[in-house]
Amino acid sequence: MSKINAIITGVGGYVPDYILTNEELSRMVDTNDEWIMTRVGIKERRILTEEGLGTSYMARKAAKQLLQKTGVDPDTIDALIVATSTADYKFPSTASIVVGKIGLKNAMAFDFWGACCGFLYSLDVAATMIQSGRYKKIILIGADKMSSVTDYKDRSTCPLFGDGAAAMLLEATEEQNIGLIDSYLRTDGKGLPFLHMKAGGSVCPPSHFTVDHRLHYLYQEGRTVFRYAVTNMSNDCVLVAERNGLDKTNIQWVVPHQANMRIIEAVAKRLDLSMDQVMVNIEHYGNTSAATIPLALWDNESKLRKGDNMIFTAFGAGFVHGASYYKWAYDGNK
Repeated sequence: MSKINAIITGVGGYVPDYILTNEELSRMVDTNDEWIMTRVGIKERRILTEEGLGTSYMARKAAKQLLQKTGVDPDTIDALIVATSTADYKFPSTASIVVGKIGLKNAMAFDFWGACCGFLYSLDVAATMIQSGRYKKIILIGADKMSSVTDYKDRSTCPLFGDGAAAMLLEATEEQNIGLIDSYLRTDGKGLPFLHMKAGGSVCPPSHFTVDHRLHYLYQEGRTVFRYAVTNMSNDCVLVAERNGLDKTNIQWVVPHQANMRIIEAVAKRLDLSMDQVMVNIEHYGNTSAATIPLALWDNESKLRKGDNMIFTAFGAGFVHGASYYKWAYDGNK
């Protein structure tokens, strides 16, 4: 019996219309375009401003585009996974809302909480589900409304984050040496003090005190997170490349989590790759957490060719980190 592989067969995306520029941010906090561009490489970010709309709205917009592009019958979708840290509600899952909105009748659905590694981790989970033979078609969505947890009075973090979503269709194939080939995923558990939201969970439920003291926003010790991210993303990429016989001569693309341009450049340098081999859109979207890697694929889909060797890599709260080797399965002008 042939081995079943999991391949991406289409990508859809959505970013909100409103563009929050560095110039506008400089009128909100003590910052400026030069400071932001020099330190993180972000010029603008998209923000979902409409009242009453959350992560599920962006996720379903991306999923609808995906269904339209691929022409897949919605009734054949077996599962839908939403990787997010900004769920619409504590419960039900954002995925269950998306399933209802786009009319999937035969799919199980769940959220995957893996912070900025959410897409990378859930891609491995979805691929394993397909490789088991029990699932044929899965929609995987990375989506985050980071503006909902960003403190726009904190000059150190508010320039970093934006909102967006991207969806991909994963399907089963018996074609060999294609799709998700290898992953190295780890969680070291050291990250809680350095990157977290102080209130809103079971340890510190919402109260007048937590609201008054602005404890429902993302907290980050940037230097520590930066150091861990550079080290782990670089090491993970090298490990995956070496154990799969990959180097600068046969890697077509690295698709990194879009958190900081200096981190992205450090990863490319460690792999001895040109920046032309690295997918980058951080300047226009900022850090959209679980959405960054699939949004980069959505932006660059037309450049991809069947057989392209790709390394995905990410780092996030926890700390969680990893890298995956993926061989692209179709020409991007499909």
